Amino acid sequence: MFRGPNANMELGISVFGVLSILGIIFAFLSKKLMYLLTGVTLNGAVLAFAALLLLAWGIGES
Repeated sequence: MFRGPNANMELGISVFGVLSILGIIFAFLSKKLMYLLTGVTLNGAVLAFAALLLLAWGIGES
């Protein structure tokens, strides 16, 4: 699915983005400060990585 020349990059980027947004939502729903900080930081990094992948994929298409 995510390997080879016929990889579906749009699906992979969407999965990264949706899961990281869900992780940020669950981190905000958490009542402990440590879980909130860790969840938002790490899921924010994954979301930034997905955004950069989306940007690179868009540049590579043109």
